[in-house]
Amino acid sequence: MADTLPSEFDVIVIGTGLPESIIAAACSRSGRRVLHVDSRSYYGGNWASFSFSGLLSWLKEHQENSDIENDSSVWQDQILENEEAIALSRKDKTIQHVEVFCYASQDLHEDVEEAGALQKNHALVTSANSTEAAESAFLPTEDKSLSTMNCEMLTEQTPSSDPENALEVNGAEVTGEKENHCDDKTCVPSTSAEDVSENVPIAEDTTEQQKKDRITYSQIIKEGRRFNIDLVSKLLYSRGLLIDLLIKSNVSRYAEFKNITRILAFREGRVEQVPCSRADVFNSKQLTMVEKRMLMKFLTFCMEYEKYPDEYKGYEDITFYEYLKTQKLTPNLQYIVLHSIAMTSETASSTIDGLKATRNFLHCLGRYGNTPFLFPLYGQGELPQCFCRMCAVFGGIYCLRHSVQCLVVDKESRKCKAIIDQFGQRIISEHFLVEDSYFSENMCSRVQYRQISRAVLITDRSVLKTDSDQQISILTVPAEEPGTFAVRVIELCSSTMTCMKGTYLVHLTCTSSKTAREDLEPVVQKLFIPYTEMEIENEQVEKPRILWALYFNMRDSSDISRSCYKDLPSNVYVCSGPDCGLGNDNAVKQAETLFQEICPSEDFCPPPPNPEDIVLDGDGLQPEASESSTIPEANSETFKESTNLGNLEESSE
Repeated sequence: MADTLPSEFDVIVIGTGLPESIIAAACSRSGRRVLHVDSRSYYGGNWASFSFSGLLSWLKEHQENSDIENDSSVWQDQILENEEAIALSRKDKTIQHVEVFCYASQDLHEDVEEAGALQKNHALVTSANSTEAAESAFLPTEDKSLSTMNCEMLTEQTPSSDPENALEVNGAEVTGEKENHCDDKTCVPSTSAEDVSENVPIAEDTTEQQKKDRITYSQIIKEGRRFNIDLVSKLLYSRGLLIDLLIKSNVSRYAEFKNITRILAFREGRVEQVPCSRADVFNSKQLTMVEKRMLMKFLTFCMEYEKYPDEYKGYEDITFYEYLKTQKLTPNLQYIVLHSIAMTSETASSTIDGLKATRNFLHCLGRYGNTPFLFPLYGQGELPQCFCRMCAVFGGIYCLRHSVQCLVVDKESRKCKAIIDQFGQRIISEHFLVEDSYFSENMCSRVQYRQISRAVLITDRSVLKTDSDQQISILTVPAEEPGTFAVRVIELCSSTMTCMKGTYLVHLTCTSSKTAREDLEPVVQKLFIPYTEMEIENEQVEKPRILWALYFNMRDSSDISRSCYKDLPSNVYVCSGPDCGLGNDNAVKQAETLFQEICPSEDFCPPPPNPEDIVLDGDGLQPEASESSTIPEANSETFKESTNLGNLEESSE
């Protein structure tokens, strides 16, 4: 592919994250010649989604990344006297403090079939020998408890370039571990010869049945393709900028979405559902009749708060939390509005910011369901790929596993002229967009990055059981200590195509104050318990059990001024990675701003010409239009044709 690449483009985009993909699509749609490259083997960068074995491979790649050196001999000879080179980094340093835990039991009688997957390492097994070991599973300090895995240890826990060897090496360790567990189990029921009676077979049958119902690590491996695990956890506001862009550009035809079914609150050690719509409020059994009227009156005010400046003008300098105390709201209602509707904390938002957040929440209600949020089927990683597809449709060229060695800068004009790729090919362009992680440490030496703490859990049940096991939930757990941040919890069921049947995929996110595990483990302990062999006889466990867990910190490069980057040429534009916010507005705003700098006066992602739309305008849908079905009917949870949005909004409102 590299030998046949054209030598000149209008725009070169390095990195396939969401902002870069949107810009590439917009430029291609406006007629620009676009080359879109990524040194990774997958689309999305830190916005990507992985199968289970793909995630293990990703962890392995990050460990190997630390050993990569940039071989300058490939491109140095091509730099002329009036030029200088800006070397790009081949090390991805956006992920740190990786720790992996496996709690699910290992059944060695099952074959591990998922390609590239790894059997559970002995170091990742919680001992069932004692109650102490189970209790210390979250704070491992001894061999009996669950060991952590940092970046230096990733080689032992993730697939190597030779999966057969990896399985063989770990197989010996797992075999020994399995024998220990078998010894433990046989010792427990047979404490003495006199205790062996006719009741023992019944107990053994019950245990065997419970074992069949329990999910093993081998099952997770075998069903690994059922998982689509997001590196960054976000939702789409139904009236947010990204939904509007998907509809306007007709990119929505490439994706399907489900409505978030419920919003939860965590209070006094319990998880409970929060009423959102008017019907939910009046049907709620958690609120008294007086509280229902109070809440509806306050929410009605928030929808049009700008019309009543006297109600908030004197409170602009205080937090939204303090402002709520001045309103006629009970402590229960204050908690619901602050944490589950405005989705902020006691200290994070001013009165105006809180009112805006509440209005935005209410404004998004009812467009596609009873909550304001949508989630893309198969994970957040689908969204960058949708825009990449649009770019390719209009002539954009894509190269994965294609690294760029350096940017070539003219010394006089201080503008970038070209790139030199891994094969030494020089490719000329007018504009260059580079994802932040590709810049070297020298160029980013003045940049102060924030960090995002992330955790991904595979669990065996929902945090709040209901009649339906197909619930998609969002929960905000408030910060308890000064200097820490509220934790956002998003729980996905198997109908989102992100996890295997019988499990839930749980994402935890917050702004980092420490390592991801230190930030998020207290919340994990409140909501979940580790899945251990000791619980076989105890099926009355209220909390969901963790089968597998991953913690890591991700760089937040959003909202960084370009002046912070050292010696950045004027025609090189920086795209940031994911931010910590719930929505995707920051990525869309960034993409539109950069597009207007490259293509001033051009329309941003206009709808593509579609003869079918012209023929069918106002006449309803024909069967042949089903290929692009993406916008939901009023009673549906997935998108159908975007041209139905207007009718849908009218019917739902």
